[in-house]
This record gives sequence, C-alpha cells and structure tokens, in this order.
Amino acid sequence: MWPRDIEEQAYSIIHDFTARGLMIATAESCTGGMIAGALTEIPGSSAVIDRGFVTYSNEAKMRMIGVSSETLKAYGAVSRETAIEMANGALAGSRADVSIAVTGVAGPGGGSIEKPVGLVHLAAARRDGKVFHREMRYGDIGRQGVRLATLRTALEILIEAGAFT
Repeated sequence: MWPRDIEEQAYSIIHDFTARGLMIATAESCTGGMIAGALTEIPGSSAVIDRGFVTYSNEAKMRMIGVSSETLKAYGAVSRETAIEMANGALAGSRADVSIAVTGVAGPGGGSIEKPVGLVHLAAARRDGKVFHREMRYGDIGRQGVRLATLRTALEILIEAGAFT
C-alpha cells in the first residue's frame, strides 16, 4: 500500500516504540489520516498507536484537540503555532507519550503568497514537555506528492522525538 521507504520507517517506529513501551497519537490535517494509516499498516502497531485525530477543519482543530480560536485567527491553520497546539492537544487528549501533528497546503489550490502550495508545518510533542517543529516548503509537487512528502517527514520527526524519551 505504501512506498517501501515509508513502510520501513513505519516498521522502525513501531518496533522501537514497542521495545520501549511508548505510545503515539497523531493529529492530522492535510494528510487526512495517512500517518496513522502508515503506522497501523504494521503488525503489532496496536501496542504503540493510542489514537489519531483527523482535524481537517478549524472547528475540528478547536473541538477535538483544543487549538485556540485566537491562534487560528492570529496565525491561521497553516502555521507553526497551530501545529504545536495540535501536537500538544493530541498529547493531552490521549494516553500517548509522543504526538505528531501536521497542517499544510496540499493543493492544487488554496495557496497564497504567504502560504503557498506545498507549505507544511509539522510538530511533535512529548510528555516531558519537549516540542519539535519543522516547516517544510515542498513546492507545488502535486497534492499526492505533498501528502507523501509530509508523511515521510512526519515519520522522521517521530523517530527523532522518540529517540530521546
């Protein structure tokens, strides 16, 4: 179902997190559940995946994972601030030790000069309070291209975030 490199990343995460007794929660906007999907494709993932939130709309971001309306008004849905609040909200609303959140403009439309197609903000949060953020500008590589690139980056960030727990 997934490209081989994504399967290998997901397997590595599931294996490593299982060995250390860590759990993951996801909060996804532009990927629409792809991160949770890739991780749960791996046998044994139920020991690691606590839950996933698909928060495509601003209302879902606010209601399901506590992103503040002030943050959305001030910075927009596609921002560092929103991604970090999404990651913290997913952690707060789960039993997970690590969360990963993504929000971006996958295209083909919806971009602007300030927030072009291919702009994605990713954040991870850990129970110890450590937060990771990465801004990616993949460019207009097609909707599926942006989503797959985001998935790959999200899995890399999960590996980094989990490595230091």
